[in-house]
Amino acid sequence: MKVIFVKDLKGQGKKDEIKNVKDGYAENFLIKKGYAVPLTEQNLNKLKRDQHNAQVEDEKNKQNALQLKAKLEQERLYFTVKTGEQDRVFGSVSPKQIKEALDKKGYKIDKKQIKLETNLASLGYHEVTIELYKGVTAQLKVQLTH
Repeated sequence: MKVIFVKDLKGQGKKDEIKNVKDGYAENFLIKKGYAVPLTEQNLNKLKRDQHNAQVEDEKNKQNALQLKAKLEQERLYFTVKTGEQDRVFGSVSPKQIKEALDKKGYKIDKKQIKLETNLASLGYHEVTIELYKGVTAQLKVQLTH
């Protein structure tokens, strides 16, 4: 029996995958537990429609991310930090602080999207990578001054 998986099932199939499985396994486990539906013309059309809608939504999200990238790369964030002798910085600037500064400017960025190896702890300009969408990253310029 051919089925369309509606959920991932480890070792068996991934969502939207069409597979040929034994009739009893399909009816008594996959369909009964909601992991798959029988391959019918109606279910196949629904799958194609859902995939098309997902593709359209994905393209829309990517375009929004590209527009946001263009805006973010024009932005500059400035942080005033306390320094000691020889311009040594006390403390550092974290992704949370960068997120809060972006929030004040009207951007909706999650702190998990801000990719920093370590917190910013030296004076000067820093390039901060922000992952906006899969395959779309922006380089934000951040300056630490005293």
